Amino acid sequence: MLVAIGASIAVLTGIGAGIGIGIATSKAVDAIARQPEAEAKISKALLLGCALAEATAIYGFVIGLLILFIR
Repeated sequence: MLVAIGASIAVLTGIGAGIGIGIATSKAVDAIARQPEAEAKISKALLLGCALAEATAIYGFVIGLLILFIR
């Protein structure tokens, strides 16, 4: 039972990544609306940040699977 609880806690990193990507996207859209000429720089920074946040969520998912299947 404790293994399932540990795995579920590890997978919860996906919630944080989703919230972070949503906030970053809303800020990027706001920044592009204010300064359309800086769209390329803003988009590049946004994609890098989203990729790092998504990688964190994937790591949490992999750790959850490892906890479940490798005891």
